[in-house]
Amino acid sequence: MVIADDRKARLIEAMAEAGLDVLLVYGNAWQGDYLRYATDFGILEGQALAFVRNDGHVTLYLDSPIEVDRAQLDCPGVEAIHAPDLIAEVDGALDRLRNQRIGAAPQRLLPRRIAARARDLNLSDQTSFVDRLLMGKMESEIAATRRAAKVADEGYRVFMNAARPGRADYELIAETEAFFRANGVDDNFQIIGVGGVEVRGMTPPGGKRLKRGDMVTTELTPCVDGYYAQICRTLVVGEPSPEQRAAHALYRESMEAGIAVVRDGIVAADIARAENDVFRKHGLGEYTTSEYTRVRGHGMGLFADTKPHLLENVTTRIDAGMTLIVHPNTYHPAVGYLVLGDAVVVTKDGCEVLTGTPRELFSVPA
Repeated sequence: MVIADDRKARLIEAMAEAGLDVLLVYGNAWQGDYLRYATDFGILEGQALAFVRNDGHVTLYLDSPIEVDRAQLDCPGVEAIHAPDLIAEVDGALDRLRNQRIGAAPQRLLPRRIAARARDLNLSDQTSFVDRLLMGKMESEIAATRRAAKVADEGYRVFMNAARPGRADYELIAETEAFFRANGVDDNFQIIGVGGVEVRGMTPPGGKRLKRGDMVTTELTPCVDGYYAQICRTLVVGEPSPEQRAAHALYRESMEAGIAVVRDGIVAADIARAENDVFRKHGLGEYTTSEYTRVRGHGMGLFADTKPHLLENVTTRIDAGMTLIVHPNTYHPAVGYLVLGDAVVVTKDGCEVLTGTPRELFSVPA
């Protein structure tokens, strides 16, 4: 696979520049992006640890026999080993590599037994090293994200067509998932919100049924060839109220202010500040705080919600080639939780918006 070959060549080159002989990476079914970058294996069950050597040899240890079978089929260039006692097996391998210069990522997820021996093994924290590779995309990675963004747009049309009074939130999700799976999407992270001023955020579906006047929010995050792209939109069941229209106009102004500052050389805080300043201008600054919202956007890639997080205290540099979702998703005191977000790829002079769904407050017949 071209993308996997590109990643491996880039990783080996970066290891040489960093003076690393071996890189140890961890992954599980929730956070598998470090592992996927190094091995091209998308783990679904259990845990995994992998060694990448500077000669390109990759050894992947898995505690699930089913995952070993899958790895041998999906990643024929990787040595896949079934390790029921995963930690002990890798601990022993580390002893055999004691004289090598070893890095590990992500440090925060390393099993405690291995992390406790970091000084003894000269095991350095290389999380930021891999983070830079994960954030800065090559052309083949950007192409995959473009494909994911295109299918995200198509998926939102399916979601919107599924929305009508009396239907349960899980029915909308099910129709969207069925469309994605039929169109080569191997994963999709999606949450939903249904209701009015009482809705404080989005969650997995819980059986709530749509009725006239409800705002229906969602973020779709389909994965194509391992890469996620996200879109966030809001619709109303029936004719939107003046308050809903006014709130949506504010969110659109905020999102577009954030997108307008995206370019090579700024920092993540600049994007968040541009979004938040619009809320502050309208007297709603408190709704940009952690009491009401989490982030003003984030990176996209081999994980649905990756670095950098767009917050006013995050000073991560934004470089050309990064892929981001800019979304001022938060609670609005007059109408409830509202979302709007577009995926972009950073360029030298600005950004390319990858999602093409109109930035409207959509309505469906009541």
